[in-house]
Amino acid sequence: MDKKYMVFGYVRVSTDNQLENYSIDEQIDRLTAYCKAKDWVLMKIYTDGGFSGGNTNRPALRQMLDDIQKVNVDAVIVYKLDRLSRSQKDTLMLIEDAFLSNKVDFVSINENFDTSTPFGRAMIGILSVFAQLEKDQITERFTMGRIGRGKAGYFHGGGNSPYGYDYVNGELLINAYEAMQIQEIYDLFIGGKSINAITKTMNTKYDNRNWTAASVGNALKNSIYIGKVQFKGIQYDGKHKPIIPLDQFEESQRLLNSFDRENGKTSAQKSPFRANYLLSSLIYCGCCGARYSANHGYYKCYSRSKSAKKFIVDPNCKNDNWKIEELDSLVIQTIRELMENKEMLQELTNKPSQEKNNLLDADKINCRIDSINKQVSKLIDLYQVGSLPMDILTNKVESLDREKNILLEKLNMKEDNTDSVTAFMVTLNSFETSFETFDLDAKRMLIAALIQRIEVNGNHVKIHWRL
Repeated sequence: MDKKYMVFGYVRVSTDNQLENYSIDEQIDRLTAYCKAKDWVLMKIYTDGGFSGGNTNRPALRQMLDDIQKVNVDAVIVYKLDRLSRSQKDTLMLIEDAFLSNKVDFVSINENFDTSTPFGRAMIGILSVFAQLEKDQITERFTMGRIGRGKAGYFHGGGNSPYGYDYVNGELLINAYEAMQIQEIYDLFIGGKSINAITKTMNTKYDNRNWTAASVGNALKNSIYIGKVQFKGIQYDGKHKPIIPLDQFEESQRLLNSFDRENGKTSAQKSPFRANYLLSSLIYCGCCGARYSANHGYYKCYSRSKSAKKFIVDPNCKNDNWKIEELDSLVIQTIRELMENKEMLQELTNKPSQEKNNLLDADKINCRIDSINKQVSKLIDLYQVGSLPMDILTNKVESLDREKNILLEKLNMKEDNTDSVTAFMVTLNSFETSFETFDLDAKRMLIAALIQRIEVNGNHVKIHWRL
């Protein structure tokens, strides 16, 4: 009995809802019908829904390329050449380096050729040029369209309208309530208020938006509020009405960039998102689960301090505050005790027994993966000699493939665990030799590499290590 021609199918659309005159389902139907007419065995169809053809970083495509190395397959079939790629370089690389070098032909139904013939190989190069040209033209038209809209004064951000405006029928219309807040920000800033003070005022006075130092700062710099639109760094006169007078905007820019204002800032104002405390972002409440913040000399549960509404988990939480220097000292001392207590360190890492168990488990997993590969090969052989129906083959291979993927994930987890113990020990040694010489940022990074979280419950502190 002649050997069956075994093929993989590949289908793609650029977005989940983009039909492009050939949807995922339609492409699959075409591939299935074509293989049936040719009496080819369509072993598996790989589907990338919502991925651009401009690059090869697509999950189903990468999986297919990986499977080609493991499974005896004769060809890869697509409905249309640009389903594989819109890039000339990528198309030729995939066909020549990934397919032909592994003795796998490439077939495109729409163009009616395949690489098993000299003519097909020549046509691949020619058509890939046009696919690249089409991609470049689409990009050029899109860019020119956005530049044209900018020159005409239209905002190009779509539905993501800037605060203070509503986006209606392609135009920006002033939202009176939001515009009032933008105007107040400028008034307060020019009146001498700091960005942090303005942020606090806005959040106290208005509850329709959570203002941050960043959003206030961005509002003070955004030329959209003086009637400008911008694309690729070039400003154009917009068709929308301004919210802020030009002289007020220019005064705010002068203040933002003034030498006196910059020198008068605290370190927190110069970098409002920079953590200024050793354990920032690591401490959690053991009662309600909220984070702890640092202010006025104490680490405090957000739920209890109510300093930021969005971080409150339980408004009735009464968990204890901790003096910043006391909790910092306790954590540093605990790390030093861990370095000196070899029994505690060995118990924590469980290094000798863990490595042994990892090796034993890895051997078992690899044996089972080898067994699965052999079973798949036997099943395909049975199908090829007509002893196994296609539906049974598909179900069995898919079941074995799922088990194999689970085993591979477990194998990777074993390897990652061994690596994490090694990294932990290296970091611990760095703490011993360098901690006191580091600046605050470096100290914070070093502690964060050792500790995943610190849980505070009254006077009890529990450290969760990164192991």
